[in-house]
Amino acid sequence: MPFRTLNSRHIVDTLERLADRVKERFPDASLNNVVAELIELANRDERRTQRLARPYFALRAGTLSAIVAAIGALIYMGYRLLNTMEVENGRLDIFSVFAGVEAGLNIVILAAVAIFTLSRIEERLKRSLALDDLHELRSVAHVVDMHQLTKDPTALLRLGPRTVSSPDREMSEFELSRYLDYCAEMLSLAGKIAALYAQNSRDPVVIASVNDIETLTSNMASKIWQKIMIIRSGRNGETEPVLEQI
Repeated sequence: MPFRTLNSRHIVDTLERLADRVKERFPDASLNNVVAELIELANRDERRTQRLARPYFALRAGTLSAIVAAIGALIYMGYRLLNTMEVENGRLDIFSVFAGVEAGLNIVILAAVAIFTLSRIEERLKRSLALDDLHELRSVAHVVDMHQLTKDPTALLRLGPRTVSSPDREMSEFELSRYLDYCAEMLSLAGKIAALYAQNSRDPVVIASVNDIETLTSNMASKIWQKIMIIRSGRNGETEPVLEQI
């Protein structure tokens, strides 16, 4: 079902095409380094999400072994208890019965703890790996946002004089629009990389973290598109109404 799941390879291919577009349009911009870092993360996360989707057979074999050992121990204790009762010639030794029951309960409790611990190890290992990768994606999203932060479209309108600390603004309207659009695309693709983890996991903690990143990148991209709309409106002589809406 190719149209029901995200294809990590298509995300990487889209990022690589975006990197070519950024390099061709802005060969000296530091944004090239950011998109290269995002590609590296996407390639690594492609492998990791595939690994997270596979079970850890060694841990599951350990869990199965603990279950088998617990069942075997209970059978053995039951057998010993029956033999003890037979030695007493049918006389029920209440202390022997209690000792056998207590030993059986101890085995059940220890086996349950071992099985629960082993079953949670796989989930925690996968969660830790996923959350580390998602944290890096969140950091990259903030780096992209920093790159567009000083790209003020209203400066193109020359509404006031520059100050000594004003950043250099040498881009034309078209260049600034393209730069902002590239930033918005990078944020959207970062959200799609994060979505791969939710696609291959049922862990509620991982899914919640993915949702947070998607919300973050969507909000950042929305702010960028507000800037792009200011540029387009200014080009059409409609700056004031757009500024009032924002």
